[in-house]
Parts: sequence; C-alpha cells; structure tokens
Amino acid sequence: MTVIRAVPGLAEQVYQAVLDEICDGVLPPGAHLVQEQLAERFGVSRQPIQQAMALLKADGLVEERGRRGLHVAALDLALMSHHYAIRGALDALAARSAAERCAGDETFALGLEARGRKIIEAGLRAVESKAVRDQLRLEESFHSLLYEASDNPLLARSVEPHWRFLRRAMGDRLRETPQPESIWRQHEAILDAVLAGDAALAERLAGEHVGQASEMLSKTFTGADENRAAPAA
Repeated sequence: MTVIRAVPGLAEQVYQAVLDEICDGVLPPGAHLVQEQLAERFGVSRQPIQQAMALLKADGLVEERGRRGLHVAALDLALMSHHYAIRGALDALAARSAAERCAGDETFALGLEARGRKIIEAGLRAVESKAVRDQLRLEESFHSLLYEASDNPLLARSVEPHWRFLRRAMGDRLRETPQPESIWRQHEAILDAVLAGDAALAERLAGEHVGQASEMLSKTFTGADENRAAPAA
C-alpha cells in the first residue's frame, strides 16, 4: 500500500499520485475511481481525495458519469490540440526571452548551458533505456528550465495546466511508441539557439518543436483508433 504522509498540501500529493498512475497507464481510460478505495490505498481521509478529484476533473483527466461515479476520462484529441497550441505560443516566448537574456549576460548563459546539457544527456539515456516516466520528467524539466531562464515568472504558471493535461497524452504515446532520439536533438538545437542569443531562431525552433509533437501525437492516437476499428483480416 502506498501511504502518503499527512503534511500540508496533502490534496496536491494525492493529485500527483493519481496523475502518475493515469500517465503510467495503471489507471487506464474508463477506470472507475472509488474515493473510499483511494482513501484507504493512500492512507488518507476522504477530504484530500475529494479535493484531488476536483483538480483532476478541472484538468479534463477525470469525468463524472452520473450515478456511476468518477472515471478516468478518455483522451480528447481536439482538447489536446488546443493545449498544444497554447503551450507552443508560451514555449516560443520563453525561448525568445531566454535567448535575449543570454545575449546580454555571458555568465548566465554559461550556467544555463551546464544545466541544459545535463538534462539533455539524461533524456537521451532515458530514451535508450525506454524509461517512460523518466522521459516525461526530463521533457518537462527541459522546458521548465527555459521558462525559468526567460525571467518571466508568469510563463511557468501559465503553462502549468497545459503540461498537466499533455503529460498524460505523452505518457499514453510513449507506452505505445518509443520516443525517438530526434526529440532530444530538437531540444539540443533549441538550447544552442538560446545560448547563442539568437532570439528569432530560438523562438522558431521552440514553436516548431511543440507543433511537431502535437502532430506526432495526433497521428499516433488516430492510427491506434483506426487499427482498433478495422476488421480482422
């Protein structure tokens, strides 16, 4: 049994634990979420479970089916596309702002390079070892580094709800199709442009990266749906 300690932010911890299970496929689409069972499994009262469920519903990850209670929602491809569109605009802004900052501060650029290269190297290792959860964590870490480097505190806060939804979509895809190494080479190209202080290039590459990710996920899930619907040969 996974027991969560009673500390401030308990609802957020329950939220993260359930989100991890949704992203990892432990709780697949349609899975029934019985609050009493979750409370017993995580070793908490009903209140943080209810609060966590409310957050998951707001993020479009859980839905209420009348008297049948709460269930893990099916992935909404149209909603996923909308999330990616907003994230793409925010990521492009972050990359541009970070590049402009590097252009005027060589010391900052050196520190950013060390952190960015470390994440990219770890990401490539995660791809090689097919560690899905690590790939998701490092993917988010790389982009979070750019939000931080932009020196705009509103960026990370603005993009957070989109990452929560997209992390689930990315997890579903990575369990079906391995992440290509080229994703991390794209990260590397974005970082190179940022470090070079090339704001226009960094902005373009960041936007293209998110757009390609959205297209790749849409094709993966559309293809999977078509395969499930096709009659046996």
